[in-house]
Amino acid sequence: MPTPTAHSKPFGTAPGRKEVDLWTLDSGSGVRAEILTYGGILHRLMVPDTAGDTASVVRSLASLDDYTGKNPYFGALIGRYANRIAHGRFTLDGAVHHIPANDRGHALHGGPDGFHTRVWKAAAHRTDRTAALRLTLHSADGDMGFPGALDVTVTYTLDTEGTLALDYTATTDRPTVVNLTNHAYFDLTGGGGILGHTLQVDADGYLPVDGGGIPRGPAVPVRHTPFDLTVPHPLGDRIGLPDEQLSAAGGFDHCWVLRDAEPGRAADPRRAARLAAPGEARVMEVWTTEPGIQVYTANQLDGSLTDPAGRPHERHGAVCLETQHLPDSPNRPGHPSTLLRPDEVASSRTELRFPHLRRGRDATGG
Repeated sequence: MPTPTAHSKPFGTAPGRKEVDLWTLDSGSGVRAEILTYGGILHRLMVPDTAGDTASVVRSLASLDDYTGKNPYFGALIGRYANRIAHGRFTLDGAVHHIPANDRGHALHGGPDGFHTRVWKAAAHRTDRTAALRLTLHSADGDMGFPGALDVTVTYTLDTEGTLALDYTATTDRPTVVNLTNHAYFDLTGGGGILGHTLQVDADGYLPVDGGGIPRGPAVPVRHTPFDLTVPHPLGDRIGLPDEQLSAAGGFDHCWVLRDAEPGRAADPRRAARLAAPGEARVMEVWTTEPGIQVYTANQLDGSLTDPAGRPHERHGAVCLETQHLPDSPNRPGHPSTLLRPDEVASSRTELRFPHLRRGRDATGG
């Protein structure tokens, strides 16, 4: 029986002379996750393929300076509000709140000094079957314009099957809004790009957006559109189709509205997406309790950032699969609510599962 482990080492010093650690969770069965206390960043996720060769399935930056510098949220935990709030403004209990605009006049991912820029407190623990890292953060009342002091916990848990789970919880002392996610850039080839990957999304509707990335209105059916991923399609084929939404964004940068959970199973994760490398050498399934998933095909990467081996991160070189509530929900009464009050706990769970590992173990009798 493999034995999971957890250990840390220094990774550098963030602005404000804050020491940053790199934690490694090892399943004992071939999968390893490396997580930074800066931004709660998923720095590497090492996964064997069907031939037993191991590579990271998330794109990384070379150094802490790269992560603390300007970059598009590589691997980071996102809050207080993932995705966009229109014009950085919402009304809650009669009071108008303003979030600094940092994307085409709108607030993106909690504003310019969101949770992706913070050093989180960390504590590890393990059992016979899991290794876990518990990250905590206190966000003061008024942080980035959001009301209420918010206490957030995100726990990364890696089990002996190779599944990496992220459990999010948050509490507040005043009514506020919250929407948390992780912004990993996935590439199941370990560096070969994702245009040859197939993607399936378990959703019958998606949110078309305007030029600022704000939903135009309610969800529309994916049927007969390039957004129909109800069966697997190669990403390179889909994002090149003639479509106004794809042309404006340069690819996918849209939220799919996931199918409702089965009756009585709302607290259990259900599958949201299935991503497969060419030949299904690696397969990743995303399971979540959240109502939506933002699919982003790295349309803005331009090669100016590099990984630890010096390889550039190019346009369409990776895909983000961000489980979350829907964009601009504080201004959209028809969306599932992101409101959190003092007597409540916001909680969600997302799992990254690798079914090809089980097939490999079954084939070898492991």
